[in-house]
Amino acid sequence: MATVRYEPWGVVSQLQNEINRVFGSLNNDGESSSATAEWVPAVDITEFTDRFQLLMDLPGVDPKEVEITLDNGVLTVAGDRREEKDAQTNGQGEPQQQRSERRLGRFYRRFILPDTVDADNVNAVGRNGVLEIVIPKHARAQPRRISVK
Repeated sequence: MATVRYEPWGVVSQLQNEINRVFGSLNNDGESSSATAEWVPAVDITEFTDRFQLLMDLPGVDPKEVEITLDNGVLTVAGDRREEKDAQTNGQGEPQQQRSERRLGRFYRRFILPDTVDADNVNAVGRNGVLEIVIPKHARAQPRRISVK
């Protein structure tokens, strides 16, 4: 007999996801949103004097399959993490028991960026399950002293 851990708050989280999915599909024009996303990747955001850096955990997601758009100051990152069939069975047939804790499916994140970003020079690199997005800032006009004559 298998032992299953009871997690009472898991039911609340599942209910919230279902409510978000229902209301998200009513308001959507076929476009993905955070309400229809099946999981949300963790992101670290760091601001430097000359750039912003976003580090997003995307284990098991091919970086080439991630869609990144920047439109009207809104950075959108979306993609899909699929089930790894080969890793599950190891060529030994169907599993007898399985516990899945990794979230699969569509993910979607949006970030509103300040006016200081240089939208033409955004770079993204994916390695070791982490997507790094670097968003440079425009060079600010240096304040100058004006003398009164």
